[in-house]
Amino acid sequence: MSKIKTISLAVGGFLAGALITLNVPAFAEKQLPNGLPIDDLRTFAEVYGAVKQGYVEPVDDKTMIANAISGLLSNLDPHSAYLDADAFKDLQVGTQGEFGGLGIEVGMEDGLVKVISPIEDTPAYRAGVKSGDLIFKLDDTPVKGLTLSEAVKKMRGKPKTPLRVSILRKGEAKPLELTLIREVIKVQSVKAKVVEPGYGWLRITQFQENTVPDLAKQITKIYKEGPVKGLVLDLRNDPGGLLHGAIGVSATFLPAGVKVVSTDGRTDDAKQEFLARPQDYLRGGRDDPLQALPADLKSVPMVVLVNGGSASASEIVAGALQDHKRAVIMGTQTFGKGSVQSVLPLPGNTAIKLTTARYYTPEGRSIQAKGITPDLLVEESAHGNNGGTRIREADLDRHLENDAEKPVAPARANEIKSKPTAKNDKGEKTDEESDDAPARMEYAGKNDYQFQQAMNLLKGLQIMQRKTP
Repeated sequence: MSKIKTISLAVGGFLAGALITLNVPAFAEKQLPNGLPIDDLRTFAEVYGAVKQGYVEPVDDKTMIANAISGLLSNLDPHSAYLDADAFKDLQVGTQGEFGGLGIEVGMEDGLVKVISPIEDTPAYRAGVKSGDLIFKLDDTPVKGLTLSEAVKKMRGKPKTPLRVSILRKGEAKPLELTLIREVIKVQSVKAKVVEPGYGWLRITQFQENTVPDLAKQITKIYKEGPVKGLVLDLRNDPGGLLHGAIGVSATFLPAGVKVVSTDGRTDDAKQEFLARPQDYLRGGRDDPLQALPADLKSVPMVVLVNGGSASASEIVAGALQDHKRAVIMGTQTFGKGSVQSVLPLPGNTAIKLTTARYYTPEGRSIQAKGITPDLLVEESAHGNNGGTRIREADLDRHLENDAEKPVAPARANEIKSKPTAKNDKGEKTDEESDDAPARMEYAGKNDYQFQQAMNLLKGLQIMQRKTP
C-alpha cells in the first residue's frame, strides 16, 4: 500500500489537502501496538449493535463503518479526514489543476461551513464570496448538522448547474443569498508579466504538478524582454499544494543544496529534510526545468507578498526565502498551517487523510498555528484591510498547537502604516473610501496597494545595490 503525504489547504475546491508523494511504507504495514483497549472496543461493538438493531430506520454496515471512521478522524484536528471515493478522486484530480465545484477552500466552525478563501477566477470568487463568510444553507438544506464531507457533497454537481448559497457575513445586518453556477475549474498555477521595464511579477495561485516548469517558462519570458532589476513573487491567497512544488519554487531563487524545509513526527518516516536540489523537487525522470535559468536569478532583488490566505506550501517558500535572507517578505501574517497530512489509500477507492508531522523552516521555526511574520507589515489598502475578516489555523477547532512556541501577534516593528480613513467635515466617508468601492482588486494593478509598496521597495533596493561597491 502506498503512502502519500499532503500539506495543502485546497482540494476539489473544498477539502483541506493536496498531494505530496513520497515512497514510504503505509502505517497499515506496521505492527499494531500492544495493549489494544479491549473494554473500549467492546463498548463500541455494543453501540454498533444497538444502532444496527434498534435505530428507527435500517442502516447498512458499510455506512455505519464509514461514519465511525469519519467521526474518529474529524475529531482529531481540522485536516484529518475520511475520504470517500468522490473525495479521494477530487484529491487526486485537484493537483492537476482541474476539478469540479464552486472554487472555495472551507473548514467547519460551530457546525457551519466557514470560507477560508475563494480561489481566484472561480464562480465563488466572481460572485464575491469572501474569507470568513459562514455558509448556513445550501439550496434548502441547512448546513447545521452536516459533516464537512456531507456539505462538500452538496456543493458538488454537474457543470452549469446552479447552487443557492446562504451566507452570514460579519458587518452585514441580513444574510446574503448568492446563486453560483458550478463549473469545471481550471486553476492556472503560475501567472506573470513585466509590470514596467526591468520589473517582473510572478504569481503562484496554487502549487500543482507543473508549477515548477511553468514558473521556469514564465521567468524565461520575463528575461527575454530585457535585463531584470527586481521581481515580486506573489503568494497572496495561495492555499498551498504539492511539497515538491514548494521546494522547486524555493530552489529557483536559492543557492543549490541549501535546506528548504524539514518535517518531524512520531515515526521515522515523518523525520525528513528537503534541500534545494533536483532530486527533491523533480518527479520521475523529468529534465530539470531550472537548469537553464539565468544565474542572476539567485541574487536579483526580490519581494515576496503574503497574506492570511497564504498557507502551507506558500508558507514553506516564504519561510525558506526569509530564513536565507534571499527576499523581503511583505504583507500580513500568513495562515499558519504547519502540519503534514499522510493519505493512506483504503479498499473501495477510499482513503484516510491523517496528520502525521509538523514542518519547519530552515532555521527550525514551526509555523503551526502562528504563520510567517512579514519583514514589512503592509495591510491590504492604504486604509487597512477594508474591513475584511481573516481566519487562520489558530482559529480552527482542534488545531494542533505550535510545539516550539505559543502563537503570537505579528511583529509590527517594521510597518508601512495605513492612512486613516478619509472623512469630510460631517464625519462621513469620502468617495475615496466609500462603501461602494469595488470588492475585488486586480492583482499587480494600480489599485493593488501591497503590490505598489513592493514595487517602491524594489526600486529602493535597486538604488542601494547600485551604490554598493
